[in-house]
Amino acid sequence: MTATSPLKPAEFIDSILRLQPRLAAFDCDGTLWAGDAGEGFFDWELRQRLVSDEIARWARPHYADYRAGKVDEDTMCGEMVTMHRGLADAKVQRAANQYFDENFVGQIFPEMRDLVRRLQQSGCDVWAVSSTNEWVIRAGMKHCGIPENRILAAAVEIENGRITDRLVRVPTGEGKPKAIRDVIRRDPDVAFGNSRWDAEMLAIARHAFAVNPNSELQKIAQERCWPVYSPDSVRP
Repeated sequence: MTATSPLKPAEFIDSILRLQPRLAAFDCDGTLWAGDAGEGFFDWELRQRLVSDEIARWARPHYADYRAGKVDEDTMCGEMVTMHRGLADAKVQRAANQYFDENFVGQIFPEMRDLVRRLQQSGCDVWAVSSTNEWVIRAGMKHCGIPENRILAAAVEIENGRITDRLVRVPTGEGKPKAIRDVIRRDPDVAFGNSRWDAEMLAIARHAFAVNPNSELQKIAQERCWPVYSPDSVRP
């Protein structure tokens, strides 16, 4: 299962099912769908003025600093959630639903959605593990078939229906296996990711799969002999 000898979608799904996994962990952006819904929602909500002008004036240059390597991944992923402090949780969820429905439903990889469904039908416990905010991941999981109680995403405490700045978790890098072990309390049989921020999660799985990997994860996958799968819609 390499970039030079790609499997067809049905062959890829069958190769996973033959492993008879009992626990599966999926990254979301770039793995279940093409593109970064978290980054897209961040830009969209600023343009929609979902957050205050004061937050927007801070957010854009701060994100530019992150892209330039001046702000670390954990900090930025957390701040993309805590910047909503004071807003109604239901309001942000409605906005995330609208954004995903209008921009990302068509980006979902059909074979990955089918794989989730087939794994669930086989009795496998399927989880979504993402550094994107929980509102966007909930919106996406409605289309991928993973229930809300099987989501580990960047999240804060909600108090009286209002968003606080008290972080619950930021599952990126080492935060992904930590979230899995804290909540699920066992390592996955199979795990799927597309970037270096998924490498730690893939490393704790019995079977790791690099799906639609970026160049950094492609290199790691080659070094660790992890199978690589490129969905049909993103193959050159």
